Amino acid sequence: MELSPILYHRIIRPKWLSRFYIHNRIEKFLKLDDKHVLDFGAGTGVNCTLCCPEKYQGIDPDVKRIEYAKKLYPDYVFNVFDNDKLTKQENSVDVVLIIAVLHHIPPEKIREYAIQFKAVLKPGGMVVAIEPCLFDKKHISNWYMQTADNGSYIQNERGYHDYFEQAGFTCKTIQRFKKCFLYNELFFVAY
Repeated sequence: MELSPILYHRIIRPKWLSRFYIHNRIEKFLKLDDKHVLDFGAGTGVNCTLCCPEKYQGIDPDVKRIEYAKKLYPDYVFNVFDNDKLTKQENSVDVVLIIAVLHHIPPEKIREYAIQFKAVLKPGGMVVAIEPCLFDKKHISNWYMQTADNGSYIQNERGYHDYFEQAGFTCKTIQRFKKCFLYNELFFVAY
């Protein structure tokens, strides 16, 4: 069952939870307020507050979530992502932000998107991602994530890195951490 944008925003992506597990980590690693950011899979827009409104664009295939994001954050730009093609100009983005999106996308699509990310990124630009991740010797967490999460493509660290390395990126893990006791999370960059 898919949650309405309001319930999703309040239950899955409340501001306090996003601040604690996502925003604080990213801000310690990289300030986004002066960067041109493409938020790939922006959902209800909770991550836009990391960025300057004039340099941010959030995209998501869910029309209802994009409409809700526009109401919550009217100073930011949100667009429906359709036809599997990024509409940004080549070399126009400093950071592609991906938060808990890849594990919902079939691997062959991610490989296609990684090539598009490479094209839209400026020289020196990077992908910044945080994803649920299968960790060695974390059998209970791995089982829980595969059972409870509606994403069908949760990967291990190597799997996520491979998507980007096959498109010519270099990947670096920034942090492995637990979220809400049962979720293994991987914070990594591809540049």
